[in-house]
Amino acid sequence: MANVRDYLKRKKERQTNAVRVSYRERIKSHKFTILYRTTLVLILIAAVAAALYVQWKNKIYTQMAVVSSTEIHITQDTSLLPFADCLLTYSKDGAACMDIKGNAVWNQTFEMQNPMVDICGGMAAIGDYNGRNLYIMDTNGPVGSITTNKPMRDFSVAGNGVVAVVLDDTDTTWIYLYDAQGNELAYFRTTMKESGYPVSVAISPNAQLVCVSYLYVDSGQMKSSVAFYNFGDVGQNSANNYVSGYDYLNVIVPVVGFWDDRSVFAVSDDRIMFYSGAQKPVSIAENLIDDSVQSIFFGDEYIGLVFVSAESDSRYRLDVYHKSGEFEQSIKFDMEYSDILFGKDRIIIYNESECHIYNGSGTEKYSGQFGKTALVLIPQSNDRRYMIVTPDSVDTVELQ
Repeated sequence: MANVRDYLKRKKERQTNAVRVSYRERIKSHKFTILYRTTLVLILIAAVAAALYVQWKNKIYTQMAVVSSTEIHITQDTSLLPFADCLLTYSKDGAACMDIKGNAVWNQTFEMQNPMVDICGGMAAIGDYNGRNLYIMDTNGPVGSITTNKPMRDFSVAGNGVVAVVLDDTDTTWIYLYDAQGNELAYFRTTMKESGYPVSVAISPNAQLVCVSYLYVDSGQMKSSVAFYNFGDVGQNSANNYVSGYDYLNVIVPVVGFWDDRSVFAVSDDRIMFYSGAQKPVSIAENLIDDSVQSIFFGDEYIGLVFVSAESDSRYRLDVYHKSGEFEQSIKFDMEYSDILFGKDRIIIYNESECHIYNGSGTEKYSGQFGKTALVLIPQSNDRRYMIVTPDSVDTVELQ
């Protein structure tokens, strides 16, 4: 009898344990099923999102509709430039700033024969080639002015209003740094024998670095030098604040520029050069150029070189490079252009009557006529919206 009771007890225990094991397995299986379904749902959502993104990125627009329009009046002899969130207009008689609604913000009168303008963010410098007066403005109004004792040949303004100015003398060329109020901050002298003639100058947005392109003759050979000067703590221990430089044989370097406080480019007649460094810039890339450069445009993180196209179906070829020195793409187009703009994942080529917009992959997203004479086109934060300045209106348009 005892054996029967023991047998029944063990049988009950075995059945209880089996139920427990089965219950655990069910829970485990249920959790796995939930995880599996959740993973599938997430993968599906990611696939749909990716498909929608690709569709949006490659969407082609066919119309440019006017959303709003404000009347203005731009005289024929006036030049226009985008100026932060405003518009800078200038002529031989003065300069003015208007907001995107066409309202006048400030006005500055002067008399110049050949006005030159340089803009860095919300700061602008306006001077006369071979003149001695330089005006510094921000989007709120005039900040200060600079009077030099020698004629100006070139200048570049930083985001804080500091200006690097090339001044010409009889046998010497001087490069001065002034603050916006005209106070002299630093200077150094250049001669053809020692360093060459300064062809182009650029200052970093924070005013710490100055890049100068020189042209000189050495042992009967033409050479160019791209030199960097540091006016921060690092450059104080170097002669004339010179911290680094690179020489190039049998070329002219007519253009140098900064993207930011550490990224620099230079373009010669046979190559494009890229440099990087916030203290002592170093060369990071060079790309040789076989054809003659027609125009140079840069903005954000990109630079574009325009060449005459060798193809029968297009007049021009735009080669685009990233500031890292990487070649991005070539775009062929068949229109005369007045400006080329680089924005976030978009490239805009336009003239007074027509416009072509491409995405970062080179897909043409829009091609069409303005309907009015477009003096300036300014991309807005929404990549479908643009501001177009005409002789008699400021129009906000939207791609559809």
